[in-house]
Amino acid sequence: MRFIKRLLPERADNACPGNGLAPGFFALVLGLKIYVGLGSLLNGRAMARAGDGIALDGFTAGSSQAVVSLYALWGLEHLAICVLGLVVLVRYRALLPLMFALFLLEHLGRKLVLHFTPLAAPGMGGESAGLSPTPYGFLILIVVGLVLSLMGRGGGGERK
Repeated sequence: MRFIKRLLPERADNACPGNGLAPGFFALVLGLKIYVGLGSLLNGRAMARAGDGIALDGFTAGSSQAVVSLYALWGLEHLAICVLGLVVLVRYRALLPLMFALFLLEHLGRKLVLHFTPLAAPGMGGESAGLSPTPYGFLILIVVGLVLSLMGRGGGGERK
């Protein structure tokens, strides 16, 4: 029950829940999501190639453009969620656990979708695109941030 109260607080104020490191982790995750969102929106071709190893040269021109357009849409989705995250970080810190949970749900959901509908791209030797190890580091940051935001304040957090 305490988990639910931390995740969905009665008041959405600027009282920071959990460990004092949680806002820093949230800012780091948010910054990375903004970077990925802008990169995907403004340069989807490079993100598809470098980030996910999709050899766009093996696609027809129309197929390649479709992939780039989907990356731009994905970047826009990232940025929309990040606007909400910025509002939470600046004004409604009591919702940090909820935002971490939303980031975790989105990240794991994307992994699940790629598991059941993998991206088989030309020039990848049958491997699935979109499964580079980098997102697992990102996943670890999200999980650590969620745990920190749900923990009670420790050490000097309540002294003053």
